[in-house]
Amino acid sequence: MTHQPQNTLFPDLNDRTREVFRRVVESYLQTGAPVGSRTLTRDFSENLSAATIRNVMQDLEYLGLLESPHVSAGRVPTQNGLRLFVDALLEVDPVTATDREKLEASRMNNERDLGSMLDNVGHALSSITKGASLVLTPKHEAPIRHIEFVPIAADRALVVLVFADGQVENRVFRPPPGLLPSALREAVNFINAFASGLTMSDLRTRLRKEISVRRQEIDTIAGDMIERGMAIWEDEGGHNERLIVRGRGNLLDQTDSDSLLKIRELFDDLERKRDIAEVLELTERGDGVRIFIGAENKLFSLTGSTLVVSPYMNADSKIIGAVGVIGPTRLNYGRIVPIVDYTAQLVGRMLTELGSE
Repeated sequence: MTHQPQNTLFPDLNDRTREVFRRVVESYLQTGAPVGSRTLTRDFSENLSAATIRNVMQDLEYLGLLESPHVSAGRVPTQNGLRLFVDALLEVDPVTATDREKLEASRMNNERDLGSMLDNVGHALSSITKGASLVLTPKHEAPIRHIEFVPIAADRALVVLVFADGQVENRVFRPPPGLLPSALREAVNFINAFASGLTMSDLRTRLRKEISVRRQEIDTIAGDMIERGMAIWEDEGGHNERLIVRGRGNLLDQTDSDSLLKIRELFDDLERKRDIAEVLELTERGDGVRIFIGAENKLFSLTGSTLVVSPYMNADSKIIGAVGVIGPTRLNYGRIVPIVDYTAQLVGRMLTELGSE
């Protein structure tokens, strides 16, 4: 298993300071309570006085790794402290046989539909970790055969995507105000003139290039229609989910009342899928599990949540999606990190098996 540390510099700590720091963080992650010097004195095998430990904790606070909440005499790790612990001191546990069996069982439902399979994985991951799971599904990248726009109401239209492999996707979107049938036909004809044989990614690139070159030849509203179509094909807020989030209640149950509103806002953002591309981009920067604590990712900058995420690959070793767990910063990292890594490998195997059938 590989874990990608963040590129953050921290001061060197001597052995005693490192051990005090490690024990403070581990105790906090386990109990959620501030850790005092007297508590640590009982835990140390060597004979260290409470005053000595208190001085070390003060040094760690000066370095920005610990802080004192409220007026408590105990300390808790800061976000930088958690970052140091995760990067330098984290010891991961092996995935238990029970957890492996639960994850493996998620693909034993004879599902042949990729979306259903990944939904099952998301439910299993959420259940095992007691957090909210995140599954970023692959884009459908089969070549396009045909595209059609169909008006269904004054303010809504349907885009019908027919792929060369026979799959058909229907997505509802809001066309530009004042759209005329002629503009709709113009947009369809413009796209279908070169859409056949291109994947969605290729088509988006081609459309942007064509629009910039032929802007004057295209009715303004038709151009707006095409631009909106490209947004729809990214599936922002559509019914064909690229981002599957399961177990939201787990995270809400672990959150204090002051943070509940922020957590709900986070999930509203996830439901609208605003930051899908960023999540995938972050995972594509290297193999292995990545951990984003609090403000390290703008998606969680207000919530104080942690994202543990790992990319998964297809049979060609190309990163095409990601799986992860969202939880409070007081997360059992040693257990969650290997579970996310195992789940990503499991999804990769599922995709390989599905493609070979």
